[in-house]
Amino acid sequence: MHGPVKIALCEMAPGHERCMYCGDNQGTDVDHFEPMRRSPLRTFDWLNHLLACSLCNSHKKRDRFPVDAAGSPMLIDPTTDDPDEHLFLSLATGVYRARTDKGRHAIDVYDLNRDVLVDGRASARWVLASLFREWESARSREYWTRMDRIADTVRGQPFADGCQAMLRQAVLQGASVIFEDDPDLAALLLSEPLRAVFLR
Repeated sequence: MHGPVKIALCEMAPGHERCMYCGDNQGTDVDHFEPMRRSPLRTFDWLNHLLACSLCNSHKKRDRFPVDAAGSPMLIDPTTDDPDEHLFLSLATGVYRARTDKGRHAIDVYDLNRDVLVDGRASARWVLASLFREWESARSREYWTRMDRIADTVRGQPFADGCQAMLRQAVLQGASVIFEDDPDLAALLLSEPLRAVFLR
């Protein structure tokens, strides 16, 4: 029972075989979210296994696992937490800002604002905007196969967190400021058919 549940919950993680923390690198390691040293009984617990890149797993997180005074984890668990509740992604800069203490710890432990990630997220915004426009063009022409291919391409991109941030920020009261450099994109991101396909 735990295996299928884990797969369903992991849909919050970005891209094909991407690290569940940074969303950039290939997930080549299995990270024990709660370190084995802290909780040896969770060593073989499927819900404690996350796909991570070696940089996030072995060089950034290691055995770091901040907890609050009650002993509850202070890191975002991508299988159960909605990262959007804890982190705000500046689409213009590619920088994460913490909304909560969990967000602050995640930024620190995984070094989510290292230069390569910030640059990648800022670039991904423009790639995603082009793909959304292509998808809408295919939809208007009823090119269903092309729509499916574009959707698969979007889902497989590194920095899929940018996709969710764009869709979620398009409905914010300040969306006109967030998308002031591309107001047509802001309107497209409000399209119900597009949101139905891409918004998790």
